[in-house]
Amino acid sequence: MVSAEIIYQYFPNLSATQKVQFEKLYPLYEEWNAKINVISRKDIEELYVHHVLHALSIAKLVNFKNVHTILDIGTGGGFPGIPLAILFPEIQFHLVDSIGKKITVVNAVAEGLGLSNVKAEQARAEQIVGKYDIVMCRAVTQLIEFYGWIAKNLKPDSEVVCLKGGDLHAELQTFKAAFRNKKVKEYFISSLFDHPFFETKKLVLVR
Repeated sequence: MVSAEIIYQYFPNLSATQKVQFEKLYPLYEEWNAKINVISRKDIEELYVHHVLHALSIAKLVNFKNVHTILDIGTGGGFPGIPLAILFPEIQFHLVDSIGKKITVVNAVAEGLGLSNVKAEQARAEQIVGKYDIVMCRAVTQLIEFYGWIAKNLKPDSEVVCLKGGDLHAELQTFKAAFRNKKVKEYFISSLFDHPFFETKKLVLVR
């Protein structure tokens, strides 16, 4: 099993509290995953690479300087929202999923970590009201469909951040054709972290 130490290689300036919170992630998810399966059984051993570090790639590629509110759609067991909420305790996170048992896990993990900046809600993306500085997701759906769900939640200067994998050329071309006024950037996460898991992983940023 890969330990939380891998996070410290790439984020060396964590506080003692943040290190404790990251270290608590595995036992919390292991306990809850035995009750409610939100992470595949074979994947739980790779929690810190496949889920935590993957989520934290957003922090390497997006400027959080003037960010106060973040909406995480289709959060599942709390990714990418929970690791980023640990990293940015001053930012308010709203984690949303349509499946209630997943939100049960998110609430339990947030409570177990003492995260007061996380609100979790069972809802569909279309039901969410309010405006956010960043709206993000991990492999939820095609970008053009996702943007249609959350456009109402964006401020004029908001950013949309999606963690994706594989060949995105056709998907991004379709989006660019529909939203010509938007700037779309594609980043390769393999340039950030030296691990084979990230070879096909990408981050898409829409402004």
